[in-house]
Amino acid sequence: MQEHKHHAKSSIKFLDSDEILSQLDLKGNEVFMDAGCGDGHIAIKAIEDYLPDGLAYAVDNYEPSIEELEEYKAENNLENLININADITSDMAQIEDNSIDMIFMLNVVHGFKASGNMDDVVENLLRILKTNGKFAIVEFRPIEWSFGPPVEIKYAPEELESIFIKFGFKKVYLNEDLGLEGPDGKSHYLIIFEKESAK
Repeated sequence: MQEHKHHAKSSIKFLDSDEILSQLDLKGNEVFMDAGCGDGHIAIKAIEDYLPDGLAYAVDNYEPSIEELEEYKAENNLENLININADITSDMAQIEDNSIDMIFMLNVVHGFKASGNMDDVVENLLRILKTNGKFAIVEFRPIEWSFGPPVEIKYAPEELESIFIKFGFKKVYLNEDLGLEGPDGKSHYLIIFEKESAK
């Protein structure tokens, strides 16, 4: 299957970051990771409005995005924003085991369906997530749309659930009513899994 890339694209125009972050039940002191962060607007919004006593990692393998985030961090004195240029499928050595409260992915996992390595991603990130930590995913619903990836590489929520169950997670939340309105409903969904074991 051909590799799917979306370097530097942003969802800020069609997804409301407050609508998403308000559903994550953040207490304000968590260690949060925006994995495959793109322009980093979710990580920035989380730090500025939802994590007054927390820490946010913005991680992406597209170096220009991380460079821009470093400039934003310096200009705005955001000491609790940590920007990392890394491949989340294999390279997370900078982050300690069992140190993250929530891993978040926005419009990222369809790329792993295209490349066939979603299991590798979950297994790699499992190491850094605390027991009872959460893995939150916002993704395109598997319906035809005028934008976004082709339907064949969009995950249905139940497909993701079958993958995460294998790695010791349970589904704790699902909202299939996010994003833009179309003839077949909204464009996106939010699904949250909780890590049940220290697997």
